[in-house]
Amino acid sequence: MATLIESCAGRQLSFPLISTLEIRGGSTKTSTIASSTKVDIESIGSNEVLRVAFQGEPGAYSEKATRELLGEKVLAVGRPNFEACFRAVASRECDYTCLPVENSLGGSIHENYDLMLRYDLTIVAEHEFRVKHCLLVKKGVKREDIKYAISHPQALAQCDNFLRGLGITPVPTYDTAGSAKMIAEESSMPPGCTPENTAAIASDLAGKIYGLNCLDKGIEDDDTNFTRFLLLARAGVSSFLSKKIPAKTSIVFTLPDTAGALYKALACFSLRDIDFSKIESRPTSASLLNFLKFRSQQKGRKTRNKADMPRFRYCFYLDFLSGELNENSQNALAHLREQADFVRILGSYPQKSRLVGPVANEVEKLKTMEAIGPVSVDSLPSDLEEGKSLQIGIIGFGTFGQFLARRFVKQHKVRCTDQLDKSADADNIGVDYFASYDMANFLKGIDVLVLAVPLVEFENVVLSLPTDSLRGKLVVEVCPLSSHPKAILLRHLDQDIDIISSHPMFGPGVHDDPYSTATWDGRPFVYEKVRVTDVRRCETFLEIFGEARCQMVEMTAEQHDTSTADAEFVTHLTGRLLDHQLLPPTPVTSKEYAALCDLADMTSSDSFDLFFGMFKFNDRAKEHLNKMRDNLAKVERQLAAKEAYMTASTEMKNADRQRLIAETKLLLQEIAKSGDIAAIPSNEKIDDNSRKTTLDTKKNK
Repeated sequence: MATLIESCAGRQLSFPLISTLEIRGGSTKTSTIASSTKVDIESIGSNEVLRVAFQGEPGAYSEKATRELLGEKVLAVGRPNFEACFRAVASRECDYTCLPVENSLGGSIHENYDLMLRYDLTIVAEHEFRVKHCLLVKKGVKREDIKYAISHPQALAQCDNFLRGLGITPVPTYDTAGSAKMIAEESSMPPGCTPENTAAIASDLAGKIYGLNCLDKGIEDDDTNFTRFLLLARAGVSSFLSKKIPAKTSIVFTLPDTAGALYKALACFSLRDIDFSKIESRPTSASLLNFLKFRSQQKGRKTRNKADMPRFRYCFYLDFLSGELNENSQNALAHLREQADFVRILGSYPQKSRLVGPVANEVEKLKTMEAIGPVSVDSLPSDLEEGKSLQIGIIGFGTFGQFLARRFVKQHKVRCTDQLDKSADADNIGVDYFASYDMANFLKGIDVLVLAVPLVEFENVVLSLPTDSLRGKLVVEVCPLSSHPKAILLRHLDQDIDIISSHPMFGPGVHDDPYSTATWDGRPFVYEKVRVTDVRRCETFLEIFGEARCQMVEMTAEQHDTSTADAEFVTHLTGRLLDHQLLPPTPVTSKEYAALCDLADMTSSDSFDLFFGMFKFNDRAKEHLNKMRDNLAKVERQLAAKEAYMTASTEMKNADRQRLIAETKLLLQEIAKSGDIAAIPSNEKIDDNSRKTTLDTKKNK
């Protein structure tokens, strides 16, 4: 039987399924269905299927929690890891993802908190799931036959007393439901374990899916084992929260490194009688830390010194018991934003497993559908594309386009086009060259289109592109200013075209030394996912820069321009003011001189159009030019003043010397009148040696 599920984009997707099918008369027949077998759910209305991603094998506790919250009729999509769940929702292959965030015994699952910062998903519901472990065996196996128990290490630890009482040896495996699958399929079992002498510790749902008997239920040592799950979606439900619905809001924020900062942040809520249900601190992720560094650089030159930045920056995760749109909450959040370096609302949602808005409506629709029993999916169409190399097209094969292409060709297929004939340069790099008049063939089959053209030509280039050929592709701009290109792409490209606004803050250099821009290691790569539907393709492209050890800084184009536009213009202006006559080669080079040479080489290799674009689309460029001119005049005045001071000082020293000589002559004349030394004529010069001899003679007498 074939299962066809219509995606949000309108295409038909085929999934391998594992299903529990209901039989007439109310009895339930459970069986494991191979991945080549599929269950036909087309008859129940493919547009109404609710696809929810969870981490683990079918039958995992996450799937059971999903069904407790949303009902048995959801299409549960098993994913190999937590990030794959986020990707499935962000790429619209799934509608929601249900993920654990904290356990009453094991604590918080920090990976999911980090992923909530990385992906633009919103919390729409929560569910507290009671974990009940079951002892599952193959049919015919008795309790006395069991020698081993396989499961996730945490599940084994939670059932330690029970296993000891039966003399069963625990053997850790990768997953609870995966352990049940091993016994059912009689494969990949640990050494010494067989389906006849081994039990799995997993959920009762796993037992039903894999056709295993449940010998005991609730075998955990502690009956207070609860896991809190969050349901995440692409759109929030805060506008559907009425005053009668108890609500909760989850936020994350960072604070400046000052005394009393956390106290003041919490006071924003306590002064308005807003209660908390959770607060936790965690070191910031690398991308957020880079963003905070950029923000701190805006506050003054002193913060550019790494010594001024604390080695550890912490995020504070806070859950408060009020809706985001509540007036008190709005005032508290506004107050917090005045004090915090970074604030993000992760979601505002109803408490204690309540559903509102679109989520509640979709669940209600599921209840009217024909009952077919729980259906689980263990793969998605995008899984086939994992590890696939990208076909990258570059428009503008100048110096910077070639610089990027040299890195791209190491992992992906690259083609280029330019107004000039760049075929020779393309051949040297290993890139396919297309003439500018052959744009249709150039765009055919590419996954990513990189626009490496000057800012002054950007809009004309975008207008010249056939938008129909760009549908379903990812367009990336790499201009030094991002707001203007971003606005153009959003204005002229259709909604089904993905957009990334980026700025690799480095370029081609000629000096092969640690201070050269030729290396990508440690260089900032600033980007914004302006519009992304194919998350896997987007992440694959960004991994090019991540694997090159760039500092990956995610911020909006507007934040980027506010932070770096002025600095980039001044940098390129300074480089263009320098030339090889001002920077002659020297046998011994300091680090600072090498940096200046690098700067001059980088700017001289860039086209003047690129620099002109920085000038034209920066409102403060003329102000910086005038400031540079004023600073140069100021330096000239300082040099002239210092030179005049030195000249005057020298003249004053000469005048003081002549006065001293005259006084010495008068003294000697007085001595001559009264004593034995012959008088010195007033017009006769006297040198220092003569004066010293005379004084010594007088002293001896």
